[in-house]
Amino acid sequence: MERGSAKHGPRLDEHQKQESEGIVRGGGTSHAEEWKEPEPTERPGEKDLAPPPEPPGHERGSPQGISPADVERRSNLAKWLSNASFPAGRDALLAHAEGAGAPDAVLEAVRALPDLQYANVSEVAQALGLGVETRRT
Repeated sequence: MERGSAKHGPRLDEHQKQESEGIVRGGGTSHAEEWKEPEPTERPGEKDLAPPPEPPGHERGSPQGISPADVERRSNLAKWLSNASFPAGRDALLAHAEGAGAPDAVLEAVRALPDLQYANVSEVAQALGLGVETRRT
């Protein structure tokens, strides 16, 4: 049994098949009328445009007073300790990190903390010497 449309004849079915073949295959043109062609997604020369400059004080990169490596360490530390019950001491933070399945580097850093009470992850990072970000005024 040949598949086709019951509404059209074989010639019209073949013509419609050829018109939509490019769209179905996802590659090139559909051989349809120009007004049926999809519009391009980007304008010519749009790739050459540079992104607009960042506003002052919002440039990308690490904050003033902290190195990019320290930013990464602080981020990793916050990932495992941010949902701990603060204020907390070293032992409570260590138990929380172990329970959360923190990596060895985080566990070693928490073990190296002085036995004090910490109000938040920022105080933990500061106690570990990971740098303190300063704001520009």
